[in-house]
Parts: sequence; C-alpha cells; structure tokens
Amino acid sequence: MEPQDRILQKAHELFLRYGIRSVSMDEIASQLGMSKKTIYQFFTDKDALVHGVIDTEINCSKDECMSHKERCENPVHEIYLAVEMVQDMLRVMNPSIIYDMQKYHPGAFKKMRDHQETFLYGIIKQNLEEGKALGLYRPEIDTHILSKFRLASVFLLFDQHLFPADKFNIAEVLTEMTMNFLNGLTTAKGQKLVDKYSKQTKTKQIHETN
Repeated sequence: MEPQDRILQKAHELFLRYGIRSVSMDEIASQLGMSKKTIYQFFTDKDALVHGVIDTEINCSKDECMSHKERCENPVHEIYLAVEMVQDMLRVMNPSIIYDMQKYHPGAFKKMRDHQETFLYGIIKQNLEEGKALGLYRPEIDTHILSKFRLASVFLLFDQHLFPADKFNIAEVLTEMTMNFLNGLTTAKGQKLVDKYSKQTKTKQIHETN
C-alpha cells in the first residue's frame, strides 16, 4: 500500500473511533510508525487530511450504494441493505465526528453535505420512484419531499442533543425510524416485503449473538 493510502486509512480508523478533534497528527504518525514530516509530504495540514478522509468515505459510500442497487431484490430490500450499511458504520463510529467536522473543518463538512444532498438524495428518490412504479409504495407520495425527509431523519442520528450516545442506542433509533418510514410508505404488497425482510434481519441478529 502506498504511504498516502496508509495515512488515509489510519486517519480514517482513528477519526471514526475517537472523533476528529481528539486525534493529533502526532498520534497518527505514531500509529503508523512514521514521522509527522512524512505525513506533511502528502497532506499540508490536518484539515487537508480530513478532506482526504472525507473524499475516501464519499467514494466508498457511492460504491456501496451502487452495489446495493445491483444486488437488491426490490426497492424495499434496498432500504434494508442501506440500513445494514449504516448500522455497521455506527458500531465503530464516535458520534462526535460530525460535530468536530462541522466546527473545526467546515470545508470538509460542506463536502459531505453536498454528497448527501446530491448523490444520496438521488439514490433515495430513485428508490421511491421505483417502489411506486412496482406498486410497493403508495402512489400518492411526493418523492421529492420524502427523499429529503428520509435523508434528514437519518442524519439526525448524529445530533448529540437529540440522541446523546449515553442515553440512546443509535442503531436501535435508526431501526425505529426506518420501520415507521416504511410502514407509512408501503402498500399492502410492499408491507409483505417489510414483514419478510424484518424477519430475516431478526433471524440474522439472533445467529450473530449466539
């Protein structure tokens, strides 16, 4: 692996685990067994490194979303795959990372928000339109409004004022939000798929805990 990629990988790992602000360039260098001077050959400062990590995260997000679209059985299944992806991320993610980025690295935060409001919005809207066409979602829904609502509700998970990590299991909050979203969205035909995938998810969780 190239040094630049190693730096990005380690920074990404540490930022997710501890938040951005609490991880110093010294700590990243120490974890990698290299000097800060070497890191600065590739990244002029910590802000540039945060931008690099966000670029990597955005590219991974796009790849995973496209993978879900290719292998999903239907739009309802696609939502379950997306939730599973977010829950995997939540297991290793320090909730402070969003706040740290917004306050100390606004350029990187804007880049992330732009990704949400363009690519992720488009993915959600396409899912809703396909679900309507297949009779899985109610025909009268406004896909533009619900796409924005779904996007905003997912990112409310990271609001520490609404859902402080010491009082809420964020993965459970996501599941609760998603189930209410799907129950209000689906037709009788779609609800059968919600029941099917919910049972599959519970069975998988039981197997993972045993």
